[in-house]
Amino acid sequence: MRKYRFETEEHELFRKSLKKFLQKEVEPFYDQWEKDRMIPKALWVKLGEMGFLCPHVKEAYGGLGLNFSYSVIILEELERIGTSLTGVGLHSDIVVPYIESYGTAEQKQQWLPGCISGEHITAVAMTEPGTGSDLANIKTTAIRDGDDYIVNGQKTFITNGIQADLLLVVVKTDPNAEPKHKGISLLMIEDGMPGFSRGRKLDKVGMHAQDTAELYFEDCRVPATNVIGEAGKGFRYLMEKLQQERLVVAIAGQTASEDMLEMTLDYVKSRTAFGKSIGSFQNTQFKLAEIATQVELGHSFIESLIEDHIAGEDIVTKVSMAKYWLTDTARQVASDCMQLHGGYGYMEDYKIARRYRDVPVATIYAGTNEVMKMIIAKNMGL
Repeated sequence: MRKYRFETEEHELFRKSLKKFLQKEVEPFYDQWEKDRMIPKALWVKLGEMGFLCPHVKEAYGGLGLNFSYSVIILEELERIGTSLTGVGLHSDIVVPYIESYGTAEQKQQWLPGCISGEHITAVAMTEPGTGSDLANIKTTAIRDGDDYIVNGQKTFITNGIQADLLLVVVKTDPNAEPKHKGISLLMIEDGMPGFSRGRKLDKVGMHAQDTAELYFEDCRVPATNVIGEAGKGFRYLMEKLQQERLVVAIAGQTASEDMLEMTLDYVKSRTAFGKSIGSFQNTQFKLAEIATQVELGHSFIESLIEDHIAGEDIVTKVSMAKYWLTDTARQVASDCMQLHGGYGYMEDYKIARRYRDVPVATIYAGTNEVMKMIIAKNMGL
């Protein structure tokens, strides 16, 4: 595993501490969690106790006040164990930043300490049964009624949806607004609010330990004080935060490719066929040389984007490129590496089998790769 240019001795110590924690508290149990189709809530509390949740939040709320580079280390080390841990990154680096950036002082004081400690688990509810990447056309409404909003609608494919007790829900507070995106707001809905219920824990092809759910809102009464930022500005907030969300997904894709390359190199060196290691065959060498080149290019690209993002630069176009290219690459690498494992690659005893089923969805969530290409083309003036 290559170091990033920005890594200091403090980063190294942080990574070492995290790896030690994961080796003790996660690795021995991960296979069972996959069978159970759930990561226990107790892990969230342990992560919080060690400072591995929301490290960027200010010390005033219980955080460490660190920059995004430390989140990168957490995202990488979690992904190396398995993609089913993706809900942790979503909580820390996708949902909580909305509270940090747009929340009131009261909202921050109310929710951030619990998010850092692991007491609160968060989710963001955008996708609906009939609306994926087309956020402007969501149907879930939140109509003002005195000091409250009355929410009606349905969400689906919600990461952390079963266990989350704080849900950042994308709603239409003005269903008649034109253009449509001007009627969108962000509303924090809390577990236990009357009218809020969860549907099925969805049975996915991969990422088995990560809980994904349907959510229902039927005349759900939510205090107006739970609006994040200003009503009607939700779409703008989403656009401002999607850069980091897609960077998080790109980092996961790159890490998965690196992990698959490492495990496959080890395998082809030890596995023999026709009296010699399969790593000595030209086809194997050429295929792994191609993968190694893709991984090297990906590392350089993602490293530069992380540095630019930390510096506060607008890199929406490049992040869209990284999200689509690195997740597409990971999907192809998974297929190629499974092939190099032969029949064993199709066995659940081998990690490459899990990668093969876990990786593909990254090309779909956080905006499909087709949408990424639309953004790139638009920003090219097309």
